[in-house]
Amino acid sequence: MAASSFYVTTPIYYVNAAPHLGHAYTTIAADVLARHHRQRGQDVFFLTGTDEHGEPVKLAAEREGITPAELADRNYEHFKALAPRLGASNDFFIRTSDAAHMAKVQEVLTRVKDNGHAYEGVYEGWYCPRCADFKTEREIDPGNTCPIHKIPLTREHEHNWFFRLSAFQEPLERLFADRPDFVRPQARFNEALSFIRGGLQDVSLTRRKVDWGVSVPWDPSQVFYVWWDALLNYYTALSYARPGEDLTERFWPATFHLVGKDILKFHTVYWPALLMAAGLPVPEHVFVHGFLLMEGEKMSKSLGNVLDPFEAIDRYGADALRYYLLRDVSFGQDGSVSAAAFEGRYERELANEYGNLASRTIAMIDRYRGGEAPQVRHDPALDEDFDGLIEQISELLDRAEVTAALDQIWQRVRRLNRYVEERAPWKLAKDAAAAGELDVVLASLAEGLRVLTVLLQPWLPQTAQRLLAALGAPDHALEAARLGARRVGRVERLEPLFPKHG
Repeated sequence: MAASSFYVTTPIYYVNAAPHLGHAYTTIAADVLARHHRQRGQDVFFLTGTDEHGEPVKLAAEREGITPAELADRNYEHFKALAPRLGASNDFFIRTSDAAHMAKVQEVLTRVKDNGHAYEGVYEGWYCPRCADFKTEREIDPGNTCPIHKIPLTREHEHNWFFRLSAFQEPLERLFADRPDFVRPQARFNEALSFIRGGLQDVSLTRRKVDWGVSVPWDPSQVFYVWWDALLNYYTALSYARPGEDLTERFWPATFHLVGKDILKFHTVYWPALLMAAGLPVPEHVFVHGFLLMEGEKMSKSLGNVLDPFEAIDRYGADALRYYLLRDVSFGQDGSVSAAAFEGRYERELANEYGNLASRTIAMIDRYRGGEAPQVRHDPALDEDFDGLIEQISELLDRAEVTAALDQIWQRVRRLNRYVEERAPWKLAKDAAAAGELDVVLASLAEGLRVLTVLLQPWLPQTAQRLLAALGAPDHALEAARLGARRVGRVERLEPLFPKHG
């Protein structure tokens, strides 16, 4: 991958039910990273999509009395519709039922076999049909139940092809030793490494009892275990996302895979081992985020405690949802979400702190200077707060710390609000002798607001576009986010960015 390239992925989402807020969460975080790196002038590719094979989808279809393909076609449409509703700027939406994906899966996994990493054997052990996961003894809750779905595990006895995962014990330990930032945050790195050090056992590469999947070229009576099919999407998509063009050399390996902690094992252990077995480079980073909790439980379709992202967008707009999820829950940690907390952040921060700052600044320039922002240097009193801010935000986002980066920007939103109160431009406007001082204050507010809006563009893309246009300074390249780098021109009054809701 070229040094100027940035490739970010979400997990692909199961089509066994409609999307919920947890899916929106990961997609929004990935979009923030993609938009920020585009601001830096990098060549960006952002991938999301749907995971359509395997037992969870087949079982859900059977419950509805339809075929897996019918269920996949129906629910895929909901997931595909969610991305643009969220303001996501993904470059491609992959389906694992795509013929080009399935052909590439067969090619890569045949290479794994040809490299000596597949053999025939019998699997016997515990299995969760909802996770589509063969559980090791240390992953089982009391009573042989699934720690994630809280359901009894099934005892499986199946003649399959196996992946020689155990052969990658030392290579994986070496990867973690050489790349201490391979998995983030640190607690997830430690968890993955602990799993590896606990001893790796060979795992099923194929399934004989499941017929909804990618067929095995050398044994058509079986399909590939859904996780190998799904994990390979990050690699296969690059080969056909743009017709007639193979983007693999341009973007592989991925810069960041964003995943939830419930699929840590697959992405931090199985996935790099599979890539090694195929002779392919492993990703640069896997960032593992926590769960969105409601009433203390993970938000999950199977548990029935989900919030509908479409409803939140209809009421408050996509930018408000994007802001809330990445502001209220520190990315990488578990965190509780609620309608009340959402409304509180919306009212207190988006409407009052940022929206009101924008309205006041434009209104004062309009009232005191006829809509023309004074063309004078900003107040040097703000330099200390803004100097080095681009570099600080970039450094945090290079580690996918999207909440910490947002917090740094928001501290400056509050600094500008304090600046308004400290300088009281409405008082300066009453004193003709203070006209020059008022010019500096208004220019400083306009310029500070412009800089912060450029920086906020990855989180609030629609709002940023509106506000920068109203400030007569539409440039949102990252280098524009320095005080004095651009000038606010003629301002235009605009409707409240975040209107109050009764």
